[in-house]
Amino acid sequence: MEPTLVTWALIGFGVLTHGILTDIYSVFARDPHSKASKDLMVGPDKDWRDETHFDLNLGFAWTDFLFFVPLFALGSIGMGLAQPWGYLLFGAAGAISLYVNIVLLWVEKKHVYAALGPLSYYTYYWGFFVYWGAAALTYSVLRVSGVSL
Repeated sequence: MEPTLVTWALIGFGVLTHGILTDIYSVFARDPHSKASKDLMVGPDKDWRDETHFDLNLGFAWTDFLFFVPLFALGSIGMGLAQPWGYLLFGAAGAISLYVNIVLLWVEKKHVYAALGPLSYYTYYWGFFVYWGAAALTYSVLRVSGVSL
């Protein structure tokens, strides 16, 4: 299970994509009602649609710190060490990313897509998290199953 170029590409893309989001979530989790948090989460000079929208984002921020970040970090380390448990944890992080962003497709698309347009929405604001999650989960399952990529 030696790491391949695909392994390092998925780790690198995950660090870049989720690292930016984790940085935003860290500001939000520390002081969710601050102007900086609101500007990062819903956009400058915009407001939460309602209390549920705020609570959903706060829940995702804490879930990221409690579940996703540890699975991603430990999984990346484990894959770098060529350990099967690393691929399992990395795949779990991919499944979380995929799951959360499919939920967000239905919850946020009406607002985010309209504000940003299809290119931004289907790349960074929604797409990259889904693409990475699907790739990480699929890759991990294949590697644990003995397929070399």
